[in-house]
Amino acid sequence: MSKSKITMKSPTPILRIFDEVKAKEFYITFLEFEIDWEHRFEDDLPLYMQISFSDCIIHLSEHHGDCSPGGAIRIEVENLELLHSKLLSKNYKYARPGIEKTPWNTREVRIGDPFGNRIVFYENIEG
Repeated sequence: MSKSKITMKSPTPILRIFDEVKAKEFYITFLEFEIDWEHRFEDDLPLYMQISFSDCIIHLSEHHGDCSPGGAIRIEVENLELLHSKLLSKNYKYARPGIEKTPWNTREVRIGDPFGNRIVFYENIEG
């Protein structure tokens, strides 16, 4: 790689969580992300973990200094209809998202996690 060129890769967002069980229920069971790794400095200290779905990587943290609750991320997906139908089929008690067509030519499924973070799954509309 050339030393005269800067290359940036996709960022890895960090979302604040407060309850490991609720986080795993939402991100792993409902959204079907996988746990890549988990870290604690000691057994009774806060959890920091990486989850992923295909090429999408998110970090979840119980550490108060890592980020503020109430963050928002946008994740581009292919086949938004399939994602939407899979989510609805789970009858998740806390989210029954719809699909919204936006004035900026996207279709979006918006979901709030149990900790006040917002996730927008979107697909660009061609034409």
